[in-house]
Amino acid sequence: MEVGDIEDVVAGLGAAPGLRLPINAVAVKPKRTSRADRIRGELLSNPFVPGTQTIYMKTFGCSHNQSDSEYMAGQLSAFGYSLTDEPDMADLWLINTCTVKSPSQSAMTTLINKCKSAKKPLVVAGCVPQGSKDLKELEGVSVIGVQQIDRVVEVVEETLKGHEVRLYSRRTLPSLDLPKVRKNKFIEILPINVGCLGACTYCKTKHARGHLGSYTIDSLVDRVRTVVSEGVKEIWLSSEDTGAYGRDIGTNLPNLLNALIKELPSDRSTMLRIGMTNPPYILEHLKEIADVLNHPSVYSFLHVPVQSGSDPVLTAMNREYTVGDFRKVVDTLMELVPGMQIATDIICGFPGETEEDFAQTVSLIKDYQLAQVHISQFYPRPGTPAARMKKVPSVEVKKRSRELTTVFESFSPYQEMKGRIEKIWITEIATDGIHLVGHTKGYIQVLVIAPESVLGTLMDVKITSVGRWSVFGELLGEPPLKPNKETTPNISKINTDKLSSPIDELCNEDASCCAKTCSSCACSNEKSSSVRAKESSNDRYGDVRFGFTIRSLFVRRRRSDKSSAENNAKMVVEKKGDDRLAYLDWFLFGIIILGSVTMLAILVKFSSVLFSS
Repeated sequence: MEVGDIEDVVAGLGAAPGLRLPINAVAVKPKRTSRADRIRGELLSNPFVPGTQTIYMKTFGCSHNQSDSEYMAGQLSAFGYSLTDEPDMADLWLINTCTVKSPSQSAMTTLINKCKSAKKPLVVAGCVPQGSKDLKELEGVSVIGVQQIDRVVEVVEETLKGHEVRLYSRRTLPSLDLPKVRKNKFIEILPINVGCLGACTYCKTKHARGHLGSYTIDSLVDRVRTVVSEGVKEIWLSSEDTGAYGRDIGTNLPNLLNALIKELPSDRSTMLRIGMTNPPYILEHLKEIADVLNHPSVYSFLHVPVQSGSDPVLTAMNREYTVGDFRKVVDTLMELVPGMQIATDIICGFPGETEEDFAQTVSLIKDYQLAQVHISQFYPRPGTPAARMKKVPSVEVKKRSRELTTVFESFSPYQEMKGRIEKIWITEIATDGIHLVGHTKGYIQVLVIAPESVLGTLMDVKITSVGRWSVFGELLGEPPLKPNKETTPNISKINTDKLSSPIDELCNEDASCCAKTCSSCACSNEKSSSVRAKESSNDRYGDVRFGFTIRSLFVRRRRSDKSSAENNAKMVVEKKGDDRLAYLDWFLFGIIILGSVTMLAILVKFSSVLFSS
């Protein structure tokens, strides 16, 4: 059944989906058995009892997409659903998609087909269904739009019942206080706005995320205050364009940043990272942005995509700035912020790009020799103006990409760091199981060998060796003896091969990546030699603490798979909802126990009287 909205499914059917009924409201046929046995039998025999199934979640894309997945995972976990990274073990698949590049959408299509072949219920979320509602691959599956993530429990419930549900539009932003399951408990990805003010001719994300919509400063301050109290050590501000924040609600990015840094601990135990920003919207605030980047609790790092070193190409892209504007941003921040690190993006082979245009791009990259450059080959996205432009031959596009890659890889940006003493914030585990990953004030990643007890701490290290992609350090001072059990999360692991800096975790609006140099495009999960994040670890959600209810005693599914059991055992949910129903479950459970003890006492008394007579 296909419906326009979920209300069409539940109209006239009583309680809305997502409302967990108290146990005494479950209808059962009278039998000559105890009340506890009746409840247990009913729950076990009903495959559609909400919150008893296992969900496999897969996320493609940028940090904003990852935050959406964390919110959806938190709501599902709070309701009682189990999360797994084993698709074969799941009762339903939930895929959060990316629309920026053809390779990412192709990977999504492959996964959808695999799910359909396995005959698993499927929910597709994210930018692809929002931006391409009539896509053939989405026929027969449930869809949830990018601003409907707070209704994921309803959509999952109805999909498990065999219904096809499609939710797209809404007029308000999802709340920031929804339950959330972080991949890494030390890192909070905080969306400050959705959509953007631009209209880039190659970008499909605008079709999905829409026009700019900013959260209020008060709501973001409250969220930062909350996550700091929960032990978060890094806060990533996420957005399609951070610099455009507040222009729709009468404020601006410097006002927000100044309000947020007031909530950060004075001991620098929690750091703030500013997300990707396009040049046009920070030009008028460069001095204020520099002041914020100089703050002790803010990383001196900014991702500013230039896309091309040629003004005619930028005009064709409708980027609304010039190469001179980009140079002004970089020069000003480099001058005013000691140790400033800037990352940028380049699209090779945009329609109409000439040899002279490309030469200007190469010259720009040589001039600044930035440590992080995300190099992409152009991929036309259906429905965008650039898809109708005359294309550069693919052979030439690949040639230019390789040439720029060679230029970029000839730089040695970290040589001067050898022998330095640096403070680093350690929040991640490398995939080799030996190194931990920390970041300097400039957000340069440093690999150290240290016990996991240092996770979530600020430590001094001596840089012992540097390479083109990696920086290694030696811990100075004694690490904490024992890890904090309350704050040690299921850390997402970072690949130590060619490790440098996490542009792949930042949201930009590129078209596609080349094989070696790109770290990731906006809403893409493809990695490069700039930074490679391990795909397998991205599917695991950090610790979820499930509410203990009587329902969980009888119907929560147990999995024999050891890795799945270990992951589920580690999960902790940040639940902020009303726990009254959980208290009711405890009350009913207590009545059952009391009744059982009373019956046992009566039997013992009766037996003693019988035998004594």
